[in-house]
Amino acid sequence: MPLALWALTISAFGIGTTEFVIMGLLPEVAADFAVSIPTAGYLISGYALGVVVGAPLLTALGTRVPRKRMLLGLMVLFIAGNLLSALATSYGLLLTGRVVASFAHGAFFGIGAVVAADLVAPHKRAGAIAIMFTGLTAANVLGVPMGTWLGQSYGWRSTFVVVSVLGVMGLLGVATLVPPQPRPAATGVGRELASLRSLQVWLAVAMTVLGFGGVFAAFTYVAPMMTEVAGYTPAAVTWLLVLFGAGLFAGNLLGGRLADRALMPSLYGVLAALAVVLGLFTFTAMSKVSAAITLALVGAAGFATVPALQKRVMDKAEGAPTLASAVNIAAFNLGNALAAWLGGLVIEAGLGYTAPNWVGALMAAAALGIALFSGALDRRPARTAAAEPTPEPAAVR
Repeated sequence: MPLALWALTISAFGIGTTEFVIMGLLPEVAADFAVSIPTAGYLISGYALGVVVGAPLLTALGTRVPRKRMLLGLMVLFIAGNLLSALATSYGLLLTGRVVASFAHGAFFGIGAVVAADLVAPHKRAGAIAIMFTGLTAANVLGVPMGTWLGQSYGWRSTFVVVSVLGVMGLLGVATLVPPQPRPAATGVGRELASLRSLQVWLAVAMTVLGFGGVFAAFTYVAPMMTEVAGYTPAAVTWLLVLFGAGLFAGNLLGGRLADRALMPSLYGVLAALAVVLGLFTFTAMSKVSAAITLALVGAAGFATVPALQKRVMDKAEGAPTLASAVNIAAFNLGNALAAWLGGLVIEAGLGYTAPNWVGALMAAAALGIALFSGALDRRPARTAAAEPTPEPAAVR
């Protein structure tokens, strides 16, 4: 794989760290600004909404900008958002910094996925996307635990300073290693928007919302499930999250390899596996050992879907994949928010902390149904052509 991919991976590591590390720093932030934990939680939902809005908006505005220049601009925006967070003197300024950084998130992954795919041969495109997303999975394994420890030991502001340094490293890597990425002459905002008229693009986006969203139905409530049901101590949750992150890392690389070999069959397989594993999690959560193993499997099956889902959207965007790719990044975050809300509903209904696993399983099963329908649409033209009678040769007079 080209060195340029690793520059994208470093940037993805910094972006992934800043997205998730705030979950471990909410008590410190809430105490510093004298707000409640639920109010501090808006720093998470505000970031997610920023990704949903910023991904398609900035990508559409940047369709006339060469992709490398756009990536550099997004990293500058990311660094600015994190520096503003580190220097924030009020909760409102911190929330503003989070939203600024989130705008860079969606557009960077959307455009970066297209750049990563263009750096390699066609049969390695999903693997290249997976390499870039390795930065996001590594953030869960290394960046989030280390950032949480740093913030708890030296103040939460120190975490955002270090993330800003990671952003500078990513910026320099993109500047020096990524080759020039001129905007294709035939592509503009009109054609990018036109690509969103494809039914197959929206079916792929729906798979993303439901499929990967199913993971977050369980993951959002993993702490109370592991402590109240499996019997772990609160201190063990950090290491369980590292185990989940290791599953994400392995699943991402495996998913990229499988998607390069056979995109839709691999997507059918990983979505089916995700639905089964989430369903089983309802029962395996009763035991410490089986709960830990299943948590890693949820991470692996969940992130194995990512390269295939991202490549599917790009393949179906009819030669103008940048905006569709960014919309799909927004779909990941929309799915996370939807799943967390649905999981909360079943807990509030008194069904217990394992009930969100069934919600996730049903979401993954629905995504599998959409994938099967989408695959059938792919085969329909071939069947139609095969069914048409061969015209009789004209009679010789």
